[in-house]
Amino acid sequence: MIVKAIILDIDGTLLNHQKLITERTKHALMTAQAKGIKIVLASGRPTRGMMKLVHELEMDKHHGLVVSYNGASVVDCETNEIIYNQAMSIDEAKAVLRHMKNFDVMPMFGVGDTMMVDNVYGNEISWNGRTWNAVEYEARGNNYRLCEPEHLWDAVKAPVNKILVAGDPQYLLNHYKAMAEPFVGRLNSMFTAAFYYEFTANGIDKVNALHESLVKMGIEAHETIAFGDGHNDLSIIRFAGLGVAMANAVDDLKQAADEVTLSNDEDGIAVVVERYL
Repeated sequence: MIVKAIILDIDGTLLNHQKLITERTKHALMTAQAKGIKIVLASGRPTRGMMKLVHELEMDKHHGLVVSYNGASVVDCETNEIIYNQAMSIDEAKAVLRHMKNFDVMPMFGVGDTMMVDNVYGNEISWNGRTWNAVEYEARGNNYRLCEPEHLWDAVKAPVNKILVAGDPQYLLNHYKAMAEPFVGRLNSMFTAAFYYEFTANGIDKVNALHESLVKMGIEAHETIAFGDGHNDLSIIRFAGLGVAMANAVDDLKQAADEVTLSNDEDGIAVVVERYL
């Protein structure tokens, strides 16, 4: 197999449980770039929340690509050119935010370097024995400042790439269908973690974004390796010539993958990449 690009999900895949890239994995990816292989980060994160990793991997020196918001935007890391962007309209975003007032959830969305939220405080989520403030977690992880407008929908002044909704995992599981019901066929919505449900423009998908960027650069699907761990990685796993699920991936992804590697804490990416280097 000739490899021209490596497509990577971030959380639970590229990063270990400490939210770090291990030295072995970093070395394997840097070596791949030195051999002319492009690195593509494909995540539900906003673009600004991925740039620290772009610089750490020196993707800005190798025309790496960032596929953010689960495929709503693609940026060339070297030129900062926005290659592809598809956002929800102002009216669609306002409608989602108004509808979320009917549920016990925490919606948030980015405007430039600021994340708009209803309330900075009292946003605790409990999961796997841990309790943390979901708003603080998103703001710190993606380098956002925070703003509390009186009405969240009034802060929508331009199209929005993504509305992230955080909540108690069991509550979301019980209510996500009602949350999504008014927008079926109009917007995409999905779980990106047990405690996260999000809305994007209709048709948004990581693979659609790759077709709009990677394939146009002369790199075909069969010349790529993709790594992931979650349901929102299914499309890139099926798209790639070699789709690889992490050992910590959800069962559906493991079943769809061509192979299962070690976990994100055991250099699962490096194990596969080194094989092709």
